[in-house]
Amino acid sequence: MPLHKEDPRSIGGYRLLDRLGAGGMGMVYRGRSRSGREVALKVVHAKHAQDPVFRARFRHEIEAARRVSGAFTAAVVDADPEADPPWMATQYVPGPSLAARIRDGGPLRVSELRPLALGLVEALRDIHRAGVVHRDLKPANVLMAEDGPRVIDFGISRAAESHHTLTETGQVIGTPPFMSPEQFTDARTVGPASDIFSLGALLVYCVTGRGPFDADSPYLTGYRVVHNQPALDGVTGPVRAVLERCLAKEPADRPGPDELAREFASALPEPEPGDSGTMTLRLPPTWPGTASAPHTTAVTRRPRRRGARVLLAVTGVLAVGLGGWFVVGVRGDDGGDVTQSEKAAAPSPPPSRWGTLPAGWKPWQTTAAAPAEKGVRKAPGYEGIRSPSCVAAGGALYCAGAALLPERIDATTGRTLWRAGIAPAGVPTERYVTTVLGTHEGVVLVELSVTDEGGRGVSQAVSALDASSGERLWSHPVRTESLGSIYAAGATLTQEGDSSTVTVRSARDGTVRRRIPLPEGYDCLPFAVDDRPYVECTPQEGKARTTKFFVVDPADGSARTLSSPAQWRSFVGMLDGRLLFAETDERPVTNSPDMIYTRIVLVDPRTAEPTSVPLPERYRGSPPVLTHGTLYFATSSGLVTAVSPTTGARLWQTHTSVETPGPASVDPTGRTVYLAGGSGRVAALDTARGTLLWESSARAEVLDTGPLPPVWFNGGALVLAAMDGTVFTLDPAHPGRKPVRVG
Repeated sequence: MPLHKEDPRSIGGYRLLDRLGAGGMGMVYRGRSRSGREVALKVVHAKHAQDPVFRARFRHEIEAARRVSGAFTAAVVDADPEADPPWMATQYVPGPSLAARIRDGGPLRVSELRPLALGLVEALRDIHRAGVVHRDLKPANVLMAEDGPRVIDFGISRAAESHHTLTETGQVIGTPPFMSPEQFTDARTVGPASDIFSLGALLVYCVTGRGPFDADSPYLTGYRVVHNQPALDGVTGPVRAVLERCLAKEPADRPGPDELAREFASALPEPEPGDSGTMTLRLPPTWPGTASAPHTTAVTRRPRRRGARVLLAVTGVLAVGLGGWFVVGVRGDDGGDVTQSEKAAAPSPPPSRWGTLPAGWKPWQTTAAAPAEKGVRKAPGYEGIRSPSCVAAGGALYCAGAALLPERIDATTGRTLWRAGIAPAGVPTERYVTTVLGTHEGVVLVELSVTDEGGRGVSQAVSALDASSGERLWSHPVRTESLGSIYAAGATLTQEGDSSTVTVRSARDGTVRRRIPLPEGYDCLPFAVDDRPYVECTPQEGKARTTKFFVVDPADGSARTLSSPAQWRSFVGMLDGRLLFAETDERPVTNSPDMIYTRIVLVDPRTAEPTSVPLPERYRGSPPVLTHGTLYFATSSGLVTAVSPTTGARLWQTHTSVETPGPASVDPTGRTVYLAGGSGRVAALDTARGTLLWESSARAEVLDTGPLPPVWFNGGALVLAAMDGTVFTLDPAHPGRKPVRVG
């Protein structure tokens, strides 16, 4: 992060180069001495510098850090606790925090755990030999240097023989998921064994992506730490037994560092050196159970996120507790440029969850009524009271809607490139609705519906537009009472003439490929899922009982008919070659748009054989989304639930503040799921654990009825539309960046 205007340019004779991170207690800078040595410089905020108690705590942190010296801790280089403001310089460690490594790269394999576990055990041995108890060992306080982990931040540590905690009576300091039971029950009894407990919780988190006592609140987490057995699902083999000992409730039952080193060396598999694209971590050769030569193992890494900075230090006292202390989260990456010296000094960072932004991209915001560069320049009569329905393809967003003519918006710049004049002459704007069906090889397929003054349909047509200019290539009428046309895999499916057939047309030239006869006594609807066309027919009242389902081959229009096992619009997608249906409870939920889902039905399209999977609990939400092998349910209140489609088991559940969200969208890598509401508010969650990564601010000024769009992807950027017609883009790595208004 570049320095801000209010930042000093030097502290204690060290020239400040840039920011590394920030917290509630202070700021961390990257600094350089006159001799050229680089340091991480922690500077206390001025408001805390005047507090004698805080100065005493900061002085204590410096003393504790100076007492500790080892290969796996960051040494204190210089400090002045009496300065105004107080500051401390420590060894500059190029590398991300372990928290960032897990956040961006996902849980570690057990085989990746060996160098981390043994390095942290050695760090604790050195810390405890110096007579210090760290008391806040957690992923954010571990830096992943190329030659091994580094333990940092002794802000709440204390001497092992001291019972003075520098806190008021009743206050509990630490980070609940990684605190020991004695930290909650009696801080005066906290000794070196407390750090062993924290190490066990940290390593469980590294392997599973969740802590062994995780709960929805710090209060419940604290209760579980004190009273419950650890949840070790996903931890197997000999290492599980070692971690169980680390997480023993009684401090005397936990192993010491030397014993723990031997057990980890025996329980954790030997690494395989020489893997391509990996970062080597060296093991200390002096540990019991290790050979004299350093061992190596692989920690997977990927290229640095564009413009990202890695967090190299954590500032101040990061405290959470049951007596009024709260966590201060530090991300340490805001899109600042990386200097050439940093690139040369720092190793490649861990895998990034965020994709690469398109060349020339900047955050932008526009409206669906912005002036167009070609075609119909102004959107006649469109007041932006309905969110546009859009399709993203090839770096562009093709949008349409009520009283809105089809248009193309450049997804990188936000410019409206063209607006197609396909409305019949003399028809008022409030009487037509356009829909973008899809795109195919330079062709944009749209549907136009026109009503009379009473709101009854008088005409419908499907048209093909040239994607580069918006000019109409061909057009065909559609049955006026049709429930809608769809596009999939190079073909359009429309109901034309009477209700007895669905016509499959080539998207390129509009020629008919096949007409599919529809059963009598049914109401039928064509739709597309994952670029495959289907037709679902539900029986009209009193005329039939079985719902029919057509699987259409877009190449020639042929269709296979199956008996659908569930209710109307219950098809979700394909899973391992089988059709997946989500069945709802027949009783509607009072005063709620959400439905209740009771079972999953999988159907083999070759044999029509169904397999029913009862859900172990009832899931609420709008129709679920199946993507990357997971079902996502989202309620109108913003509750997101990830479910296994094969067993129905809940994988995770997370609350967001997104109201009336659209369908969940998962990025191409499968690592992040996004949820967007009609207000334009977006939530990003980790697909593996459900962790809420961030929520953006709302964009819409007025909310109205209309489609709730998903999140679209333009390379590594997100593109969205709000209910008031606002269209905008976000950098998911830095969602708070202020957009440039276009049009």
